[in-house]
Amino acid sequence: MSRTKRITLGITAGALALGAGLGATGMASAATTPSPSATSSTSTDSSAPTDGFRGHKGDRGQIAADLATKLGVAQTKVSDAIQAFREANKPTAAPTEGTRPDRTAQDAAMAKSLATALGVDEAKVAAALTEIRTAEQAERAAALKTKLDTAVKDGTLTQTEADAVTKAVEKGVIGGGGH
Repeated sequence: MSRTKRITLGITAGALALGAGLGATGMASAATTPSPSATSSTSTDSSAPTDGFRGHKGDRGQIAADLATKLGVAQTKVSDAIQAFREANKPTAAPTEGTRPDRTAQDAAMAKSLATALGVDEAKVAAALTEIRTAEQAERAAALKTKLDTAVKDGTLTQTEADAVTKAVEKGVIGGGGH
């Protein structure tokens, strides 16, 4: 592959990763919040997400609304339960380079916590969380496909390059991964 094509692919993949990664990273971190740095403020930040899903459908409160609907519980009660879970499960140290938290354990802990706080069956909460995450991942995949199809049509990328970007996102190499 020529140097120009590699540079173009790298820049395009980076831009796509940034767009797809912002939502995917939030989903991947679900209930985790990065540790505050020494320079961060300890005051309440009204722009901080109040749920475990950053960027969910572009609205931080959407996960609480979706869960409230699926579980038949008031949205404020769900928001409060999610916030309590996040506060209780803040990481004490930054993750080690190249490692990821155990997603299955995080999901199980979140479902158990929310079920207890909301008085709802844990299996029902777990199923609702899985359903919401699956729908969000499908939306991100469709948006990425649309962008890549447009880039191929416009001649910005070849179909092979677009397929490589898709595979890299699905495998978690760029953009936060497909899980």
